[in-house]
Amino acid sequence: MNSVKNRYAVLFGFGTVLLILSFLVRTALLIWAFPQSGLHLSHLPVIYGKGLIYDIGVALFFTIGYALYLLLLPQRLNNTLFNRLFTYTGFFLAMVILVFSFFAEFTFWGEYAGRFDFIAVDYLIYTYEVISNINQSYPLPLLIGGVLLFTALITWVLIRRGTFRNSFQSNTPFLKRLFTFAVLMGLMLLHIFFINNTWAEKSKNRYAQELSKAGVYSFVSAYLNNELAYDKYYLLEDDNSAFSRLRTLLQSPDSHYLASGNSIYRSITDTATRVTPNVIMVTIESFSADFMERFGNTGHITPVLDSIAKESILFTNMYATGTRTVRGMEALSLAVPPTPGQSIVRRKKNENLFSVGQLFEKEGYESTFFYGGDGYFDNMNKYFGNNGYDITDRLRHKLVDDHITTTRTNIPDSAVQFENAWGVCDEDIYNAAIRSADQKYAAGKPFYDFVMTTSNHRPYTYPSGKIDIPSGSGRDGAVKYTDYAIGQFLKKIRTKPWFKNTVIIFVADHCASSAGKNEIEISKYHIPCILYNVPGIAPQEISVMCSQIDIYPTLLGMLHWSYNSKFYGENVLLPGYRPRAMVSTYQKLGYLEPGKLLILSPQQKAQCFSWNMERNEQRATTMDSSLLKNSIANYQTAYSLFKNGGMGK
Repeated sequence: MNSVKNRYAVLFGFGTVLLILSFLVRTALLIWAFPQSGLHLSHLPVIYGKGLIYDIGVALFFTIGYALYLLLLPQRLNNTLFNRLFTYTGFFLAMVILVFSFFAEFTFWGEYAGRFDFIAVDYLIYTYEVISNINQSYPLPLLIGGVLLFTALITWVLIRRGTFRNSFQSNTPFLKRLFTFAVLMGLMLLHIFFINNTWAEKSKNRYAQELSKAGVYSFVSAYLNNELAYDKYYLLEDDNSAFSRLRTLLQSPDSHYLASGNSIYRSITDTATRVTPNVIMVTIESFSADFMERFGNTGHITPVLDSIAKESILFTNMYATGTRTVRGMEALSLAVPPTPGQSIVRRKKNENLFSVGQLFEKEGYESTFFYGGDGYFDNMNKYFGNNGYDITDRLRHKLVDDHITTTRTNIPDSAVQFENAWGVCDEDIYNAAIRSADQKYAAGKPFYDFVMTTSNHRPYTYPSGKIDIPSGSGRDGAVKYTDYAIGQFLKKIRTKPWFKNTVIIFVADHCASSAGKNEIEISKYHIPCILYNVPGIAPQEISVMCSQIDIYPTLLGMLHWSYNSKFYGENVLLPGYRPRAMVSTYQKLGYLEPGKLLILSPQQKAQCFSWNMERNEQRATTMDSSLLKNSIANYQTAYSLFKNGGMGK
């Protein structure tokens, strides 16, 4: 590092440290992921080769501003106190950011098994929840102290090696400085124009893709590409053809279309006597099907859910549409496929949509969204509050106005027994829902509630003394407490006069993890769904493949409702239902049929796979033209309807 005898010694020293640390981080993540990654030695040259290119790009982006400063700094100021202070301070701050980002990569990888993406970008926006979560999950003073100490150590090493002295005491001519700057700028422009994050995604192994990337580079890429236009990046059919195919797919014996052309607005008709129970949907945070004994878990951490599953309607082959809470909320409130980029919950112009809440509201129900944290997070309050739901949440951002058209109720301190970064514990949010149900029942009003839980989320803390696993000890404890709280909720509501006429839905928003060796790891989208206390319906298991978006069309079919619909979801119990599910990441759009998976990707790409469910094995296969057309019909039309206002109520 002390071999560069000119003004750019510190710059090249910083770049060298960055490359060394990046190499070490990549190697550590590789060792961590290797047992479950499916990687081979043949992957390593590509991982480290592409990784080096990305790391050089990060080094260039970090230092180009300082390179310009060195170009323009007059020689007479090079060895002054001003330049020394500026250089030492800039180096230290940049290194703190770099070291902290490397630490953050390990925590992010532990949660998502990937480099930074749009989730990390979101975390910058919702600082309260994220900082609180970090503080409750890790010893923050030790973390910050460690980052500062490690940065100081690196700075000291470079000082001892003479890196700073070489820069301050140099006499580098202007033309040589200009040449150095021009080379650095040229390399950076080449990187900008010829390298992007999708270059890392050419490997068929998802771990190889993620390990090739650089965390800081991926973060900036996600920030700059937080929205994806389907009609710009994905395979397209003629709009009329796509809608025509979709209308055929959605046609059912009990429906007829109310509009022609590019519309799915249709009437659902049932001639049997309609039943109108209250409905409470409990959306369980990060709850994979394989947490339950029914799906093979041997840890006995869900005794309540396993018990009531036997007394209920259990969907055994249901899949979440995505990997984030807002994606699950989108599916459960709109019954539409995921569109690339952000969930509709997070997007602009997402008010007054044809939603489940709006449908219940039209039938005289009062719809309420319950959340244990502050619903400002992830734009939840604005979304639900402008789509017919009253809000009950934990008010934290008193200066933030969500501009909602319904009523917002704060969960008071007196009603909170336990709270962490993400909100009140599950027992507390259930108690809030029970108080609301009591009030509505007393007023003679039927109700539909969307309850979002938070306890099954890092830092996995919950009230002590409830279960036999200590709070904060890991996911199993959080799952077991989540199950315990459901048991307490059911115990309380069974004594209520409104219970006999109330359906309770238990469904996950998404799985606990989406990581796997495949681009879309189908097993990591498998979620449980239980319809409990449905009047007139015997306990049963529904084994047909289906999606989160099918819950309400199926339930309303059981209740014999006639209604108008813009849902993509279907009643899976009707004759002629074609088993399918939509599964997605931020960029990848998967369309799943029994034994087959089609993935649509940016740059108008499509890949077809065979899928063995028992072995959870995917193999590339020849393109299935029918599967491709079904995929495009669903995803293209969903994007088109939202973009052009066709999802409005």
